[in-house]
Amino acid sequence: MGVEIRPLQTLDELHACEDLQQRIWGFSDRSVVPHHLIRTTIDNGGLLLGAVNDAEEIIGFVFSFPGYDHPAERWKHCSLMCGVLPDRQYRGVGFRLKRAQRDALLQRGLDLVTWTFDPLQSLNAYFNLRKLGALTRRYERNIYGDIRDHLNQGLETDRFTAEWWLRSPRVTATLDRSDGRWLDPPADDPCLNRVEWTDRGHPANAEIVLDHADERLWIEIPSDVNAIKRDDLALAQRWRSETREMFEYAFGRGFIAESFLTADRHGRRRSWYRLARTSLEPLLDRRLG
Repeated sequence: MGVEIRPLQTLDELHACEDLQQRIWGFSDRSVVPHHLIRTTIDNGGLLLGAVNDAEEIIGFVFSFPGYDHPAERWKHCSLMCGVLPDRQYRGVGFRLKRAQRDALLQRGLDLVTWTFDPLQSLNAYFNLRKLGALTRRYERNIYGDIRDHLNQGLETDRFTAEWWLRSPRVTATLDRSDGRWLDPPADDPCLNRVEWTDRGHPANAEIVLDHADERLWIEIPSDVNAIKRDDLALAQRWRSETREMFEYAFGRGFIAESFLTADRHGRRRSWYRLARTSLEPLLDRRLG
């Protein structure tokens, strides 16, 4: 079944996006972005694109609106939501939505899109950093409080701010990449945390060392924090507080989270962020390896 990416504008389409928010993220009625706010936003510089199948069903959407970065005196777009129905995920629909968002915003003369995501959600990290070429250098503690959805229950809503520099060689090369290039697992570069495995088979930090003079670092996170939440909420909460400490340490010393790796190591699925201590421009000018 084919999928078309196109702008959404009718009231029926906007109501469908309300429904999708509940089906994708489990939002309560109080947390859904209402159709009238979406309507006002897209009539005043916002962007709403939908993934529509042959049966004219909307199976996913991306929604963003104009924002202004006061320190940099730069206009940008703030991407609030990008989601696909659970039974249609991992088929490239979300990637196509983001590419279409980029194309539309480039036509409007914009260079930057930002959004937030949970640092402990490895699939989002892989999608944002490895597939899209975004990067992050900002960590926010419990930015949304209680979102009233299923996904965030039990953990404070700490977030990264993703920066997607639309015209950069980094993003252009990442989106066009077809050679399957992959990162090597961390070996020579230090990792801030050393992980061991609990009796239930979950990763847990055995040691954290916040004392490095290196120019590149790795930070390991669980590959499936949602499984940890179901089995051991206290351990998931430890991961939140411990990664908060590590990322704030790194970002406070000029590091940027610039790539992400998920790989099988000794029969276990493991995930790492790669961070580099550098200014923004060199990262944007080179291809993501």
